[in-house]
Amino acid sequence: MTSVRRVHYTYAEYLALESASSTRHEYLDGEIYAMAGGTPDHAALAARVIGALVTQLRPECRAFTADLRIRIEETGLSTYPDAAVVRGPSERAASDGLAVVNPVVLIEVTSNSTEDYDRGEKLRQYQTLPSVQEIVFVSHRSQNLTRHRRERAGWTATEVGTGESVELTSVGVRLHVDDIYQGGLEDAAR
Repeated sequence: MTSVRRVHYTYAEYLALESASSTRHEYLDGEIYAMAGGTPDHAALAARVIGALVTQLRPECRAFTADLRIRIEETGLSTYPDAAVVRGPSERAASDGLAVVNPVVLIEVTSNSTEDYDRGEKLRQYQTLPSVQEIVFVSHRSQNLTRHRRERAGWTATEVGTGESVELTSVGVRLHVDDIYQGGLEDAAR
């Protein structure tokens, strides 16, 4: 019988790896996960969402690319959403001066390898962050956006498709599905 040794990394070890690596990593429960590169569709969808955010955001808001590390200290997750919006000055994690803890909107473009995790465990993690008001999933399979919004009674989900749009009321942005998917999905057919 062989035993498998589970390696538990400290957050300091994770930060040292991140600073020395050209690959981004996610950290959760003492484990470090390499984040795979995306497809051309993934990159194009993320760019279109960021473009829509930048052109519509209220002056007090700032959009960020996937280079921004988000830290959820309550759960221990550090990750890089495909896009994020912060209203007002960014607040940094006590344990990590480069990680932001106060995003208002988080955007994830799904992929074959991450969709279940993104729409499941990662969504639950994001929902624990008090500043987060809206979370948007951009589908890699079909022209479809899913917005999760914090309401008084809890979280609600709205899904929109071709010809429709969804409003991010927390930051004054409307995402039009047809604009996000302009040019179609090349990788979905492969």
